[in-house]
Amino acid sequence: MEHFSISNKLDSKTANTIYFLSNLKAKNNLDAYQVKAIKSAKDKNFFHFTNEKGTTVIVKAEEQLEKCRKSGEQLYKLASGLALQNWNINSTASKEGLFAFIEGIGLSSYAFEKYKAKKIAKKINLHTTDIAKADMNELVNIIASTCIARTLVNEPHSFLNAQQYSKEIKRLGKQYGFNLKVWEKERIIKEKMGGILGVNKGSIQEPTFNILEYKSSKAVNSQPIVLVGKGVMYDTGGLSLKPTANSMDMMKSDMGGSAAVVGAFCAIAGQNLPIHVIGLIPATDNRPGLDAIAPGDVLTMYSGKTVEVLNTDAEGRLVLADALHYAKKLKPEFVIDLATLTGAAARAIGPAGVACMGNASDTLKNQLKQSGEAVHERLVEFPMWEEYETMLKSEIADINNLGGAFAGQTTAGMFLQHFVDYPWMHIDIAGAAFLKSPDSYRGKNGTGVGVRLLYNFIKNRTKN
Repeated sequence: MEHFSISNKLDSKTANTIYFLSNLKAKNNLDAYQVKAIKSAKDKNFFHFTNEKGTTVIVKAEEQLEKCRKSGEQLYKLASGLALQNWNINSTASKEGLFAFIEGIGLSSYAFEKYKAKKIAKKINLHTTDIAKADMNELVNIIASTCIARTLVNEPHSFLNAQQYSKEIKRLGKQYGFNLKVWEKERIIKEKMGGILGVNKGSIQEPTFNILEYKSSKAVNSQPIVLVGKGVMYDTGGLSLKPTANSMDMMKSDMGGSAAVVGAFCAIAGQNLPIHVIGLIPATDNRPGLDAIAPGDVLTMYSGKTVEVLNTDAEGRLVLADALHYAKKLKPEFVIDLATLTGAAARAIGPAGVACMGNASDTLKNQLKQSGEAVHERLVEFPMWEEYETMLKSEIADINNLGGAFAGQTTAGMFLQHFVDYPWMHIDIAGAAFLKSPDSYRGKNGTGVGVRLLYNFIKNRTKN
């Protein structure tokens, strides 16, 4: 949030004015408003856009919230090259439309500059009287939390290994108001978490198992909601070294699911939602060195189930399985896990959405999907038919970790299902967590996908 701030104090003397039009369906009304805006824009205190021919262009958006966010991104892009810091917003938009518009501006202003000698000097300060202070604080909190997840994903592994990750989560917990308990390798060994330990065998970096907790004194739920995030800090594929060209350079993002959980905790705790949530983050990198597990090895998981490892690059499900089994001890209301789990999910739907599946009730699934639509992190549900289960059979262990050549995103979910006995949803964010090309307000590299989805979903739960 270094480049963005917002207040509800309108400063017409020092700020430029943006006219944001939304929900104006009648063409005549829209034309009249444009004329008024253009006339007012002649004043030096007002800011307006002009196209190549010098014709005034007023920033406007349709009713759809995503178009409002993209209008915010367009505004930021157009003005980013100008020396304008203070902007007033005059809006005819609905509260939701204006909220989304400013959200698009704020998310577009994100920049990861930690390792750059030259920083971006520009900063934007938004002012509007059309959003209440409480809503404004929530908006800033959501944007900041999403940017936290982005930064965690963007950090190189040379800095953010499993040990450092726990330190960063602890720091954020103190800042936002949630607790953290960290299990070091000695405790993980004592607990016999074979999945985490197996993946970690090829690394000189020790793993951690992180237990986050936020519990409001006014929590509406008697059983905790548990959020599980895959925390593979860097994934070489292990001995099954990644074969895909130009893929390993983005594998610092393989902890994107856990970054979404951390960001969601910042948003939930920062907003003091009346809820009880617990987060579980198994963290390790996946390397081919030392005594790395090899294809054909058998691991005994935390649950006691044995797994034949047919491919060491299918490691995310191994660390998640231990965390999902641990979640049983918490007697959860339900569990949601997020992971950059499979290339199959990325190939199936690309960056336009995220894959999901699980045994949760239709009501819970629909609530989650509605939140996905609201924040434009849309969920596509894949089936969990029993025929897929045959792909996980092993001749020497209870199950194998690979599945087959087809339906990779589904067989990964079917593998995880072996370690749950509660209402559960699995969300595969592999396609949307890290982008090599800019995509509107999501930007480039880490997107923070999952933070706004989880926050919207949890917030709605507090209203039920």
